[in-house]
Amino acid sequence: MKRLDKSLSGADFSAQVKYFEPKKFPEKVLQIGEGNFLRAFVDWMIHQMNKQGLFNGSVVAVQPTPHGKVLPKLINQDCLYTVVLKGVQDGRIVNDSEIISVISRGINPYEEWGKVIEVAESKDLEFIFSNTTEAGITYSRESYTKDKAPLSYPGKLTALLFHRFEKFSRISDAGLIIIPCELIEDNGQKLKNLVLEYANDWDLPAEFSKWVKECNTFCDTLVDRIVTGYPRDSIVEFHSQLGYEDQMLTVGEPYHMFVIDANEQVKEKLPFDQAGLNIKWGGIQQHREMKVRLLNGPHTLMAATGFLYGADTVLEVMEDQVLGKFVEKGFEEIIPTVPMSMEEKKEFCESVKERFLNPYNKHYLTDIAMNSINKFKSRLLPSLKRYVQQNGEIPQAIALSLAALLVYYKPVRRERKGLIGRRNEIEYTMRESELVAEDLVRQWKLYGTGKTTIFEFVQSLFENESIWDENLNEISNLNETIAAYMDQILHEGMQTTIEGMLRNKAPLG
Repeated sequence: MKRLDKSLSGADFSAQVKYFEPKKFPEKVLQIGEGNFLRAFVDWMIHQMNKQGLFNGSVVAVQPTPHGKVLPKLINQDCLYTVVLKGVQDGRIVNDSEIISVISRGINPYEEWGKVIEVAESKDLEFIFSNTTEAGITYSRESYTKDKAPLSYPGKLTALLFHRFEKFSRISDAGLIIIPCELIEDNGQKLKNLVLEYANDWDLPAEFSKWVKECNTFCDTLVDRIVTGYPRDSIVEFHSQLGYEDQMLTVGEPYHMFVIDANEQVKEKLPFDQAGLNIKWGGIQQHREMKVRLLNGPHTLMAATGFLYGADTVLEVMEDQVLGKFVEKGFEEIIPTVPMSMEEKKEFCESVKERFLNPYNKHYLTDIAMNSINKFKSRLLPSLKRYVQQNGEIPQAIALSLAALLVYYKPVRRERKGLIGRRNEIEYTMRESELVAEDLVRQWKLYGTGKTTIFEFVQSLFENESIWDENLNEISNLNETIAAYMDQILHEGMQTTIEGMLRNKAPLG
């Protein structure tokens, strides 16, 4: 079977595959990240605009971390890949396959930083999109070397903007529109503040910081589409249906929503709405509260818990009698903490459960669990704290999910690709920020050698404000509850722990 690349023609594809002949468009977008979500969301949306002659621009994809494996595969296929959207939408079954051709090239900045700089200095460039996970928009002290890529995303962005600032002699029209897709609150403004912090640390000219603030647009955003990625368990069937091999194929649900807080200039340059896409300009806080708390929150709630129980996918969690009740308990704890009308919340929750039960997408729990400490901090910790304020007690399902997450992060060893854990003799890979990984490895080593108790483990981890932005030990009874659940999971197993919690039987601390 032939591999997907530009040598193929429409005659090589099955009739069900949508194909838009690749065209050479100016490189308007620099994209930090080349993962499944960006390719099935932002790039898919730009592709829809290109097909209708509304954007006429291409994307340069930049590998965000030194050890990425996606970019070589993408380049090997001439940057072509297939997006398959499967599910139920508006009462009808959707099963669409489309070849996406908006990415013009991919660059590894750790090997070819000069090429990234060339894009940053191009007159064609107008936008920078990114998705580096919640851990990506954080500060990490590092030095500035003109001919070397900074490790962090905010560091890269600062360096790129500074090169552009110098290239265009500081003119205001050279400013860019920066649209982060990381799922954190005020993502655009936080990214802007980090750029200014790096500029200050690197002693860049004050005039540059002024140019960043006045001539560049940083947009706060909210993204929503469940993307399960490469269907490794059923790839042979997919290739047979498509008529070609695609190592970059990614699967997602039909539903999508993109909320952007932007001015009229951005709306004119990015006519998503004219292409019939579900774009919302503004109203971001209201949509964020519902989406982050009631969709992403339950995802994080079930990920480590369900995996340690023995499930592998979201669908398996939802269809299991015990895990399904656990997730329902989580919804019951989260819903009252979201400041919207009960009618809106219940309606949204029902749609979320329908999406979780999508039989066509295999959403792996290990994928959801990547960078889960930062995800818990942004998705579930606010609900936990509000629940405590409202009820004067710890929400047990949310607490159990945090305990499960810490047990999930128990490493058997550490490799370049991340921490390695083990479930029933089968190993799995965990990815976290360096800061979080270092503390987790240290705490588990101390516990494993008998130098600390599980309570001291939790207490020490919770007081690390570099991770949590606060001291979680100040939340009454939280550390005791988490330690008790962790101890029960380690000694009695996840099923016994969940079943006890559902019977309102608290673990013994």
